[in-house]
Amino acid sequence: MAKSAIIFHGTGGHPDAAWYPWLGARLAARGYAVQVPHHPGLNAEPIADFLPRVLASQRFDEQTVLVGHSGGAALLLALLEHLEVTVAQAVLVAGYSTPPNASPEPVLQASYDWDAIRSHVRDLYFVNSVVDPYGCDAAQGRAMFDRLGGTQIIRDDGHFGDYDQPFPTFELLDRLID
Repeated sequence: MAKSAIIFHGTGGHPDAAWYPWLGARLAARGYAVQVPHHPGLNAEPIADFLPRVLASQRFDEQTVLVGHSGGAALLLALLEHLEVTVAQAVLVAGYSTPPNASPEPVLQASYDWDAIRSHVRDLYFVNSVVDPYGCDAAQGRAMFDRLGGTQIIRDDGHFGDYDQPFPTFELLDRLID
């Protein structure tokens, strides 16, 4: 079975933004089949409507690595809860499980089955910044870490890429992914 990686962009994001193309190329060079799907409905429509389409459009197995940034990381929580397999790794970059600011967050579920999430991923990382302009900060990472275990990494890198924060490469992610 071949290794695969799926990189989920954040709210209002695009597969060609930030570090996504760079990481995709790095993983492809290491033998991964890489997908960086474009989901313009991410965090714009309710997760209950959005999630079934994402689950149906991707293939997940024990060799799959999931990477999500911001709203894409929040999406990973719902994905992991509802998968029928256990994936190899999940890396949540600037992730959150509760509203990080005053904006609507339709990507969030009202509650999570933390045991189900934990049972569907072998290796879990939370990468957050001390301060994040959207509130996707280290406290959000800690809240997920406290419920799920894994590894929490706290940096001082803002939102790890945004319209006003160029972040073309992300060496840490390349090192974290097996």
